[in-house]
Amino acid sequence: MTEKRVRKPEAPTAEPRTKSHDTPLLNNKVFAPYKVATLIDTVEACRISAETVLNRTGLSLEEIRNPHTLTSVRQYLTACDNIIAAGAGLGVAFEVGSRLHLSAYGMYGYALMCSPTMREFFDFAVRYHLLATPTLRLGWRLEGDLAIWEFTEIYREVMSNDLRNFLIRQQMMQNFTHVRDVAGEDRTPVRALFGLADDGTATEDERMLECPCFYDQPVHELHYPASMLDQAPELGNRLTRAMLEDTCDRLIGQAKMTSGVAGEVYQLLMLAPNQFPSMESIALQIGMTERTLRRRLRDENRSYADIIDDVRKKLALEYLTTTRMSVDDIAWKIGFSDSSNLRRAVRRWTGQTINEVRQG
Repeated sequence: MTEKRVRKPEAPTAEPRTKSHDTPLLNNKVFAPYKVATLIDTVEACRISAETVLNRTGLSLEEIRNPHTLTSVRQYLTACDNIIAAGAGLGVAFEVGSRLHLSAYGMYGYALMCSPTMREFFDFAVRYHLLATPTLRLGWRLEGDLAIWEFTEIYREVMSNDLRNFLIRQQMMQNFTHVRDVAGEDRTPVRALFGLADDGTATEDERMLECPCFYDQPVHELHYPASMLDQAPELGNRLTRAMLEDTCDRLIGQAKMTSGVAGEVYQLLMLAPNQFPSMESIALQIGMTERTLRRRLRDENRSYADIIDDVRKKLALEYLTTTRMSVDDIAWKIGFSDSSNLRRAVRRWTGQTINEVRQG
């Protein structure tokens, strides 16, 4: 049997690590029900009923079959807890991950399928992971000859060990499935690292992920050869991806507008965009101290400055694309001191000039 040893990391390359920083609150209902629906369909073969899956979630089967229903991360965690209690093993986690093809993820999944290169696929997957009912935080980095998916636990305090084992394997299998959806069936990982003990599952883990697996690691990671990053996916289309990216930006914006304390701040700032209130003033309107508001935003991986920037971006792009207002007037309406600041901000937000945004 091959000795289970992980080679030491190579010297870091100049390429920065890419991580998603948005974390939805557990109870925010902002996600389509596709993951819960997949769970129900998967465990049907195990004779676990839909009613068992949905116990304590507050959801009905009719709601799950309605694409307009919105669900929360906590509801998905509860559904997973239910099937584990009903006897679903780790094989179900792999089965769910293998069924969650990119086609299940709406605009986010379609945009990933249209990625012009695998490098852009990795970047996009991380940047818009908030749209995927995330139970782990996704990141990736380039290290030597490896492109490495990183899976960071963000809800560990509300999970049992059984649920952690289930969701980490499901997430690894999802990424395994998504890479194959885009790069082809022959694309397999080099290795998988689990920040979990080996409970006798190594043979099955390696069979499902088609690579050696290592346990008791300080991280959860899936390693691929970096040589794949310049590969052009068969369905890659730069123009279509750009159009879908705009849609994903709007969906991310909607999620931020309705999520947690940051969502409340966002809505209040939208009421007075040309003279943004102080953080202290906003805190008083919400009913907390400035210190508490700062802490609550930090807990949601947001800051007051970030939210102001989001509001300015949304309003600026809306004014530029739907009105004939002058650049000076738009700059004033969103609280910039002059048009040059707006021009720099538009370039930072979109990578385009104001004229290009208006023409597009």
